Amino acid sequence: MDLQSDVLTVGFLVSLLAGAIRLSIPILLPALGEIFTQRSGILNLGLEGIMLMGALGGFAGTFFTHNLWFGLLCAVFVGVLFSLIMAFLSITVKANQVIAGTALTILGTGLSAFLFRAIFGIQKLPPQVESFQPLKFPILTDIPVLGPIFFNHNILVYLTLVLVIVTAVVLEKTTFGLKVRAVGENPKAADAKGIHVQLVRYICVAIGGAYAGLGGAFLSIGFMSTFLDRMVSGRGFIAVAVVIFARWNPYRALAAALLFGGADALQMRLQAIGVPIPHQFLLALPYVLTILVLVSVSKKAEFPAAYTLPYTRAER
Repeated sequence: MDLQSDVLTVGFLVSLLAGAIRLSIPILLPALGEIFTQRSGILNLGLEGIMLMGALGGFAGTFFTHNLWFGLLCAVFVGVLFSLIMAFLSITVKANQVIAGTALTILGTGLSAFLFRAIFGIQKLPPQVESFQPLKFPILTDIPVLGPIFFNHNILVYLTLVLVIVTAVVLEKTTFGLKVRAVGENPKAADAKGIHVQLVRYICVAIGGAYAGLGGAFLSIGFMSTFLDRMVSGRGFIAVAVVIFARWNPYRALAAALLFGGADALQMRLQAIGVPIPHQFLLALPYVLTILVLVSVSKKAEFPAAYTLPYTRAER
């Protein structure tokens, strides 16, 4: 096998770049939601569990109604509902956010697997649904090279790109975004100005859950057409790394998600052409990149001043 001739081809590069865009979506969606959550001062490490529950909710909703959009709504609802557990623990109970988030991931991982078997039983082949199909844009889809890369994805990919803009506008250009930043930086001063700190944080955690639920649904009904145990495969934790790497900026989060998605797409393509590298090393590529990114940027990142700090309203 001539490895160089297999890699340095237009077909390989087109497939790699298109795959990078597609595989960045289940990282970018929870990362966008986590920007809201962390900007308000809450660290949610339960994204992995929320995404799995959202993936199950989206798949089950689609399977029984044969309606993909209803499945998406189910995923969002389940994501919000599950994220409220994190909100209650971190905001109301004031539990350690790292421990609470880790517990939520463990709960979501186990509960999603249990519910899937309770609903669908144990089968030789997992049940499937017809997932969102790639959109066909007249003329644009047929453009050589650029068409397959940018104009051959399903609607969830383009919806996510719109949500990048929406997230940036809400956080930077609206009164609510100003309240979120104020609560994350100085909750005491925000409270003095009449901002309900706990309410804002609850809303931000719920928004994060909605985005994470969408990210899980993308995997189950927008990519794999089924639900599998541990199908999220660490993308929730990678999303947290993306947020820190992007310094809580949605546009930078898009670039970072494309980087991680590209690493995932690269290992898949290299395995497909049979490179003489143990597949275990290739599978580890996105996670090694995550560790390197966290090590390189964690010391330089300017976290919100009230990051992970519970707030208790003083009696007046």
